[in-house]
Amino acid sequence: MKKYLGAITDSNMTRVAMRWCVLISTTWILLACANNSALNDAADANGIPAWVNEGSTIRTSRDGRQFHGVGSAPMLGDFSLQTSTADNRARSEINRILASYVEIVSRDFIASGDADESGFNAQHVAQQMDQLANIDLTGIEVIGHWTDKQNKVIYSIAEVNMQQVREAIKSAESLHPGLRKFINVEGDSIFDRIATATE
Repeated sequence: MKKYLGAITDSNMTRVAMRWCVLISTTWILLACANNSALNDAADANGIPAWVNEGSTIRTSRDGRQFHGVGSAPMLGDFSLQTSTADNRARSEINRILASYVEIVSRDFIASGDADESGFNAQHVAQQMDQLANIDLTGIEVIGHWTDKQNKVIYSIAEVNMQQVREAIKSAESLHPGLRKFINVEGDSIFDRIATATE
């Protein structure tokens, strides 16, 4: 009898656990679809989302300061491969615009006069761009997709926020310490200036 009751209890617990898993999975899927849908709501007359037309950029919004990378992939015969290719290209775009951002910050650092004290000069700028490839920029998230039904190209948009970038730069020992300190102090205001200029 005990063995039978134990089997029923285990069976019930398994069923409850499975229901919770299904519920959680469904919630995540619905949230992902809702976010993707909201992201694609702002579209032009042809139904192309604003972020596809805009491309990779940095922007300030009510959610904070974000780097947005946009990548795409043509038909590859495999939907999963095509999507992951677009995702990876979007992540690569984040690294590219981050490099542009750091280059602008480096120029501002030199112009400020503070760079002289730390031994940083124009020759170091190119070196810093090379060092960026070694930065472990965790937290890059693909936040949306869009498929061009006419030519079957998939577009992906990836995002990372300024706080995550600052943390990565702070721990990147390969970058010049003076530059790291300057980014920590002036990074947000330079970000805002660039974001305003690109609007």
